[in-house]
Amino acid sequence: MKVTVDQDLCIGCGACIDTCPEVFDWNDDGMAQVIVDEVPEDVEELARQALDDCPVEAIKEE
Repeated sequence: MKVTVDQDLCIGCGACIDTCPEVFDWNDDGMAQVIVDEVPEDVEELARQALDDCPVEAIKEE
């Protein structure tokens, strides 16, 4: 599973980072970014939860 964060949509709320810090972290602009090439199997459920919970739908599964 691969995910991306659309930087034009991200509002920097941090919900995804709180839900799945193994996959998401802050970038230098204070927005969320994906920090892995591929989501590890053991956190796929958390990554999907972060995708579903994003208030602006900035996280997409590739």
